[in-house]
Amino acid sequence: MAFDLSMEFIIPASPARVMELLTDAKLVRAWSGGEAVIEKKEDGRFEMFDGWAYGKVLRVSPNELAYTWRTTDWADDEQESEVVYRLSKDKEGTKINLEHKGLPSQEEADSHKEGWEEYFFGPMEEYIWATTKK
Repeated sequence: MAFDLSMEFIIPASPARVMELLTDAKLVRAWSGGEAVIEKKEDGRFEMFDGWAYGKVLRVSPNELAYTWRTTDWADDEQESEVVYRLSKDKEGTKINLEHKGLPSQEEADSHKEGWEEYFFGPMEEYIWATTKK
């Protein structure tokens, strides 16, 4: 049985800037604090958090990014999950609809829900505020 998450985040930047923050490995390193590899093409490599999360890019367009996701913590026989970001313009910046499908357990779903807030979108928003010219 697989477990899914659906979350929504508002990030104070344009959709183009948010997509850049999701797909430019140098920027991902800057806001996440860990090594990252993102090949912005179908079947491209994806790695974040010093290789803890990894997978393959499934789709990339100006308003959508999808890749497979698994972590080094998962057992070898666990299926990879899928992460999809859908971006839309919002009065406060960009609304991100995040779907994380196919997590191996409720415990992983709960842990990832917290992780998306604490280690992903929280630091991304802090980075935006810290680097935005006043």
